[in-house]
Amino acid sequence: MRGSSMVLRLLLFLTGLLRATEPAPRCETGQETLGQCQTVQKAKCVDISLSSCTDVAYTQTMYPNFLDQKSREVIEYSSEYILISVLHNLLQGECNPDLRLLGCSVLAPQCEKDKVIKPCRHVCENLKKNCLPAFDAIDMAWPYFLDCDRFFAGEEEGCFDPLAKLRGEVEIEEDLPSDLPATFIQFKHHSYAQMVSTLKKTASRCSHIATTYSIGRSFEGKDLFVIEFSTKPGHHELLKPEFKYIGNMHGNEVVGKELLIYLAQYLCSEYLLGNPRIQTLINNTRIHLLPSLNPDGYELAAEEGAGYNGWVIGRQTAQNLDLNRNFPDLTSEAYRRAGIRGARLDHIPIPQSYWWGKVAPETKAVMKWLRSIPFVLSASLHGGELVVTYPYDYSRHPLEEKEFSPTPDEKMFKMLAKAYADAHPVISDRSELRCGGNFVKRGGIINGAEWYSFTGGMADFNYLHTNCFEVTVEVGCEKFPLEEELFTIWHENRDALLNYMEMVHRGIKGIVSDKFGNPIKNARISVRGIQHDVTTAADGDYWRLLPPGTYIISAQAAGYSKVMKRVTLPTKMKRAGRVDFVLRPVEVWPNKLLRRPMEDMHDQYDPLELFDPHAQHAQAGTRGGSPQPREKPWWWSYFSSLDLHKPLWLLKQH
Repeated sequence: MRGSSMVLRLLLFLTGLLRATEPAPRCETGQETLGQCQTVQKAKCVDISLSSCTDVAYTQTMYPNFLDQKSREVIEYSSEYILISVLHNLLQGECNPDLRLLGCSVLAPQCEKDKVIKPCRHVCENLKKNCLPAFDAIDMAWPYFLDCDRFFAGEEEGCFDPLAKLRGEVEIEEDLPSDLPATFIQFKHHSYAQMVSTLKKTASRCSHIATTYSIGRSFEGKDLFVIEFSTKPGHHELLKPEFKYIGNMHGNEVVGKELLIYLAQYLCSEYLLGNPRIQTLINNTRIHLLPSLNPDGYELAAEEGAGYNGWVIGRQTAQNLDLNRNFPDLTSEAYRRAGIRGARLDHIPIPQSYWWGKVAPETKAVMKWLRSIPFVLSASLHGGELVVTYPYDYSRHPLEEKEFSPTPDEKMFKMLAKAYADAHPVISDRSELRCGGNFVKRGGIINGAEWYSFTGGMADFNYLHTNCFEVTVEVGCEKFPLEEELFTIWHENRDALLNYMEMVHRGIKGIVSDKFGNPIKNARISVRGIQHDVTTAADGDYWRLLPPGTYIISAQAAGYSKVMKRVTLPTKMKRAGRVDFVLRPVEVWPNKLLRRPMEDMHDQYDPLELFDPHAQHAQAGTRGGSPQPREKPWWWSYFSSLDLHKPLWLLKQH
């Protein structure tokens, strides 16, 4: 028995020795246990089921994610996921949905063939550069899980762009025959992706006179694309006036959008073909076309389909805001000032109370755009009628729904409105039994407030906050016409669009400088009898739209004496007259009412600087000195449901 026992012990010893030399079961990352590791299967791609990430450009992900969160449930209860779900509210639409999609690329990374793909580092870096001011504005630190070095990869490592869908790069356009003429324009309704593609192709074809750029993002993150035509694209040229057209401000009014897409293609083609009218226009004007100011609303309206003539669906933005009621009400302030001796009805600052309400990112983008470029003339293309309206759009007496309410430049605005109306074959038709027939006796034009009064309009804001004159063109009674109608609509509006652009060259232009030839920025150009000034641009150049007549023009600037000149503009003169001013310095600048330098016209605390996604300026300081210490920022309440896992990493270390 003892011998057999010894043999058994020897066998057990050898068996244990063999087991000791066997490799231990391998654990997948994040699946180790406190005890002996259990054999596990390799992680596989699974469908994305996170509600805030369902619109990413891919369909599958893998658990655990880059933050070692092992399941959908764990992610949904995490502070990181809650943050990306509420960022659009915290930042008031800024950088949305860019940041949410970037966050999803980390929390629910793309998975293909059971392999996780990291998002691209350059996308993260660009977004951080543009969006960090928005975080600073609400006193929030940049989220740790959007660390561009830690969770993102370089292109050489094989990464994916989580924002490609926003740039219209996902939708595939139908191939057109290769033998089409260069002047071919496809008269159809363009989706957002098709619009972006068409604008970029047009700019590429005419790269010596055209370029595209974005003035910002819509609430849902779509770029507000502009195509520009000029002999020096991307740059302001001395004494060359700046012109803009804006379309699709109301998402369901689509004709203006399509007209501007067609106009861009037409300008490019005709310039290349040597059309003298188009070449003269582009050689002497810097033209900006923004086909869609409300791409989110358009998308909603497009779901109803062409032929739908509704007045509600898609009109407003994704935030349920009417953009043409969302601008600051400066008209009321202009009426208040009108009776004050020496007060000016121009360059009125935005009141601080305006920022207490909900301001759309589309509105902020336009306001910043207006400040960055010295626009002279503009028109916004709408739908639902056939008429041209001009400011003011808000009645002098707020309770009056229809009251003639002219600006100091009534004669010039009527001349501008008629330039479009008279060149439009239907608007100028004397028949009253047609679309727009109610305005025949008025010549197809009307003062906006006399038609119907509303506040917060873009045209009034242009006139009262900047140098720019803007009218509103209602281009047709049908808001979303069928595609077969678009060719006719284009030909009805083409010459009117060109004729109105050429009006930017009426009146006078010139340079204001000192005796050494140095340009004087923000000098005021005044016209006797017209209570509205314009100011000089950074290079000292200015443009003042005026109808034919004789005027006393003066130029003045802080620290310089006033200079006056008598100017006569003949009736047949169709080019701006050149009127330069040389100002001499004085020791004391008279302290007259509202005559302070234009640099002081905007409040030191200017939220617009913080709101703009493309701002190049340093963040403005906190008004009233250093902020009072507080325990937690206002946005901390969004994370109140998290007991042990509150995002302390979002708190800045003061």
